Amino acid sequence: MEFRKIINVAVIAHVDAGKSTLVDAFLAQSHVFSDHEEIVAQVMDSNDLERERGITIYSKNCSINYKDYKINIVDTPGHADFSSEVERIIKTVDTVILLVDSSEGPMPQTRFVLKKSLDAGLRPILLINKIDKKDARINEVIDEVYDLFLDLSANDDQLDFPILYGIARNGIVRYNPGDSNNDINPLFETIVSHVDPYPNRMDEPLQMQVSALAYDDYIGRIGIGRVYSGIIRQNAMISVCNNLNKKENRKIANLYNYQGLKRTAISEAQCGDIVLISGIENIEIGDTIGPENVYEPLPQIDIEEPTLSMNFMVNTSPFQGKSGKYVTSRNIKERLERELEVNVGLKVEPTDTTDTFKVSGRGELHLSILLENMRREGYEIAVSRPEVIFKKIDGKLCEPIEEVICSVPNEYSGSVINKLNLRKGQMVDIQDEGSYTKVIYHVPTRGLLGYRSEFINDTKGEGVMVRKFIEYEPFAEKFRREPTEP
Repeated sequence: MEFRKIINVAVIAHVDAGKSTLVDAFLAQSHVFSDHEEIVAQVMDSNDLERERGITIYSKNCSINYKDYKINIVDTPGHADFSSEVERIIKTVDTVILLVDSSEGPMPQTRFVLKKSLDAGLRPILLINKIDKKDARINEVIDEVYDLFLDLSANDDQLDFPILYGIARNGIVRYNPGDSNNDINPLFETIVSHVDPYPNRMDEPLQMQVSALAYDDYIGRIGIGRVYSGIIRQNAMISVCNNLNKKENRKIANLYNYQGLKRTAISEAQCGDIVLISGIENIEIGDTIGPENVYEPLPQIDIEEPTLSMNFMVNTSPFQGKSGKYVTSRNIKERLERELEVNVGLKVEPTDTTDTFKVSGRGELHLSILLENMRREGYEIAVSRPEVIFKKIDGKLCEPIEEVICSVPNEYSGSVINKLNLRKGQMVDIQDEGSYTKVIYHVPTRGLLGYRSEFINDTKGEGVMVRKFIEYEPFAEKFRREPTEP
């Protein structure tokens, strides 16, 4: 097998910064689509909910060819509730393209995804997007990004990042805002000059780690990961192991990689590439694939724990069976077990009764996406009020704390500040932005449950609120309208 230069790139950003639109430009300008093919906007957001909400929920892969390079591109979720996707993807890439809105600047999720990248030792490429906005403040945003890098303890190499400017919607990336080119070639050139391709380790023993899972009704569970050394072949006997004493030999039934947007069957793949394998029934995130009878597990992939839980129950109301066709506990149990095949940030636990399941996730959006998908598939379920997951740390009861950033018209800022204070929030910063006020708070997650609708009413729909989990802190005192102690 002839060695080929491969670079894996992840596109990371806050929600709605233009990640999927940039990937569209990658694909269009690398001639992935044939002349007769209809090109759909945000082609990587294939899920109905992703298209309706305008956000990326599941990370997805594609590949393009540029000169003598193969570039694998990973489109990642921007919301912290889907952090389990981002954490695993970062381990399979050589660099990240950090998209930042030219007006908004770095946002909470920007900080989260960037921290994961810097912790992994990656050297990011900064792309200031939407430079055609009337309220663009490019130089100030670049200064804010530098401050963010310093705050996240970036090293000297990481601080020396290239800066590009673009309008992803129009497929434009430039070295300088005033340039006249109308393509994304500067981004292609920056990737191949800034990042070394994966080294040639084809002569070494096979080593691959599973970083994501997929499921196919015909071929079963699929493990997705990067080949770190050696060559992986279809029908080859391999070992599967992890740090939890899992050791077994298996046969690879099918082997795939990405060519453009398509999952393509191949007979072999080299080190550096991202591949999909099937035939291993109980494959898990973090499993290491190696030569037969050789068990040398790579470091385990840690997934952040859930912070919020709900009970999923059989609907026993008088309207049972009116809105869905799957209504029994067996139906619900099977669907939740199927979700666990691919949604590793989720936990499902049995309860004292057979018709109730405790489902834990990373946040309200994480659980609401699951509920909406189940509803659309015809499942009818009742759910309990969300409950925060408390932890004992060093003998102290601790609860999850979130960072909340609110941008509201000046006349409504007093009401928002008052409500967040009542919910045991602590103000971190307040900034005047002309006719708007930007406030940053640290608030217990339990204080934010149900607050979004109040926030929309208080700001007459003109306010913007973004939030993300930051850490567990000692339990704050009980506040008004909280029905029970933890």
